Amino acid sequence: MAMLIGTLADNSTFMGLAQAMESPGREVRVKGMLDKSQPIVYEPVTNANLTEFTLVDDEGVKCKVKLAKAKPFDFERSESIVLTGSFEDNAFHANDMLMKCPSKYTEGNQLKTEGEWTKVQ
Repeated sequence: MAMLIGTLADNSTFMGLAQAMESPGREVRVKGMLDKSQPIVYEPVTNANLTEFTLVDDEGVKCKVKLAKAKPFDFERSESIVLTGSFEDNAFHANDMLMKCPSKYTEGNQLKTEGEWTKVQ
């Protein structure tokens, strides 16, 4: 019974940015890629726990993101991003992020691996 209640209490679901925008304030998970044509704003002197960037989801929808964490190492090289948070005030406010890191080996090496997911601390 406790497992069922715990499962029902988890309101975090996976959806696209358009759906998240239609449900402001609801905690969701969205997947996408960093829009490298837009700036990444991280000013640790002003606020070391705020990174702002633009995410493009799998449907091509773009959204400004306010991540409540410091800018991760090699963020610009990420292949894919999963954010947990909610859409509010014309931006996605993320409190958690997973990044898919680039492959460890290049084409010239004998081994080639898929990227690895890294939880941003």
